[in-house]
Amino acid sequence: MEIKSQGVLDPEIPSAPTVNFPVETVRANFPALSRTPGFIFFDNAAGAQVPQMVLDAVNHHLLECNVQRGGRYAKSREVDKMILRARHSVADLVNARDASELAFGMNATSFIRLVSLAIGQTLGERNEIVVTEMDHEANVATWLALERNGAKFRWWKMRDDGNLHVDDLVPLVSSTTRLVACTLASNAMGSIVDVTAAAQVAHSGGAELFLDAVHYGPHGLIDVQAFDCDYLVCSGYKIFAPHMGFLWGRRELLERLPTFREAFIPDEPPGKIEAGTFIYENVAGMDAAVRYLEMLGRTMSHVSDRPQSRRAALQRALASIRAYERSLSRELLRVLHDCGATIYGVADSSRIGERVPTVCFNLPGMTPASVTEELAKQDIGVRDGHMYAPRLMKRLGLTTESGAARASLVHYNTLEEVRKFGSALAKMKASC
Repeated sequence: MEIKSQGVLDPEIPSAPTVNFPVETVRANFPALSRTPGFIFFDNAAGAQVPQMVLDAVNHHLLECNVQRGGRYAKSREVDKMILRARHSVADLVNARDASELAFGMNATSFIRLVSLAIGQTLGERNEIVVTEMDHEANVATWLALERNGAKFRWWKMRDDGNLHVDDLVPLVSSTTRLVACTLASNAMGSIVDVTAAAQVAHSGGAELFLDAVHYGPHGLIDVQAFDCDYLVCSGYKIFAPHMGFLWGRRELLERLPTFREAFIPDEPPGKIEAGTFIYENVAGMDAAVRYLEMLGRTMSHVSDRPQSRRAALQRALASIRAYERSLSRELLRVLHDCGATIYGVADSSRIGERVPTVCFNLPGMTPASVTEELAKQDIGVRDGHMYAPRLMKRLGLTTESGAARASLVHYNTLEEVRKFGSALAKMKASC
């Protein structure tokens, strides 16, 4: 089949400045960065910092309306309004067709499990699920658990160039394929998957596409309509919000999904997806995180070119972030190359559009743990281990016990920080 992608790797979004990104202005929005001014946050894949307006939103909820929703009194009604407002905000963030397609909860993992349990009840003759060896384990083991329901599995394998190729997906999809589960961007290596093309392949065989957008969320524009996916999960704490998660799904699929719910809850989304009480103050923070990105998009525009809608402002913000983060990725690859590091994933700067500034690496003669410990002594926070992707570590020839070191940046990081990171690595290499 001929695969035509709309270009998730190079999305067609409003032009964004590639220079003069206001990083110092951006950093001023994040109080944690000024409270520890000498510390370099390079572990953002494990959770990003939050802007002041997110803190204000959480505090406002806890101080002014820390009550249960659904009551007839003013504070309770304010909670109802906040949740509805947040649902519309996140709908704009992901370009949902309707806000009712968004459900809030604890985290992405719990939503993957919820959907997998439901799909496990409805497999029938379409009982094959495609999973990848590049994904976070939450988007692999959760599906593999459906073997007891009769599910069979096919593996979409990563090539040696550090990415998944849609050409390799084509022979895996057949009339018995129920679902393809994959990531938008690897939480370990930063590789971006062409999910628009993957959706074309999945749908051509009558299958559905389930996307893990957790790692991609802070780095690029999410567009469920352009991706043509069927389900998508994300976690707020990666995109400058508190700890929470959300699920988007096509409404007609969510309506058919068999889920646990109390008898008094209508069997329709989003209520049927949101079992129990979620953390309202964190949802308020998620709403504020979207407003932060909207604000950034508006400040990145000239007065004569000011976005008219929130979605347009979000497009501008994420386009600006993508452009700026490419410079971070290039510099990150350069300093790692200069110190002789082994880089896992997309290491060629000519393919910079296939990655976000998240890099797994190892230094010759040093364990990943010793690298991160030495960097910690110099106030640089990175991570080591299997990155919750043990199958990927095995594919890379690494042990689950040691894994690799990972530096993960977002748009409040700077080129100067990358160079300090590079200097620290160079000193470590020289002392080996």
